[in-house]
Amino acid sequence: MSKILIVEDDGDIAELERDYLEASGFDTLIAHDGRKGLSLALGGGFDLVILDLMLPGEDGLSVCRSIRERSGIPVIMVTARSEDIDVIRGLGIGANDYVTKPFSPSVLVARVKACLAAAERAGSASTAAVETNESQASDLVFGDVRICTASHTVSVAGSEVTLTNREYELLLFLAQRPDTVLSRQALYERVWGEDAVGDGATVTVHVNRLREKLEHDPAHPVLIQTVRGADYILRSEAGK
Repeated sequence: MSKILIVEDDGDIAELERDYLEASGFDTLIAHDGRKGLSLALGGGFDLVILDLMLPGEDGLSVCRSIRERSGIPVIMVTARSEDIDVIRGLGIGANDYVTKPFSPSVLVARVKACLAAAERAGSASTAAVETNESQASDLVFGDVRICTASHTVSVAGSEVTLTNREYELLLFLAQRPDTVLSRQALYERVWGEDAVGDGATVTVHVNRLREKLEHDPAHPVLIQTVRGADYILRSEAGK
């Protein structure tokens, strides 16, 4: 049974989230302030954290940043503000996904399941890599960007870069289909899962994060380019 940490200062919302999650078979624990939530998250034993943006003691962005510095546990940010800057800042420090209040509890449960499934896939891929003979593994190389599918790592000009599970999955999906134009919605459905609930903005944020980590000039990308304003393509000739 997966265990979910809910960090939410609004008691009614926290109880509602807990009721729906436990009805779906999850074990839950609630923390009502940022410092307590951070302590519990770093203490181990949880499979995912649902983290409110506005918290007493320490805000959600700060808590998320501290979690990500020491743990790869999936984090879903919850915000009452719909401005894109909050979403982008939240995902930019390592949140895996987000929901905006007011939200349907069933949507939150769907997001939790999708994040846990992605983490499980990443863990399975990592285990398989250890068991695979490295000589049988083939790297994907685009200019000075190298994706080692055996070790689940990515490097730029020989220096390894740190990607979240979702960033790696998105990059790998694009890299396995070079020179193919893919819509944001198609990428979301294929990378986040067919039953995932969300929108193309999530893909845009993750693509921008990949550009910041992989491109020499993120403002003028040569590897992952935008097509027709909303679609993406990974260029096989990047850097050549």
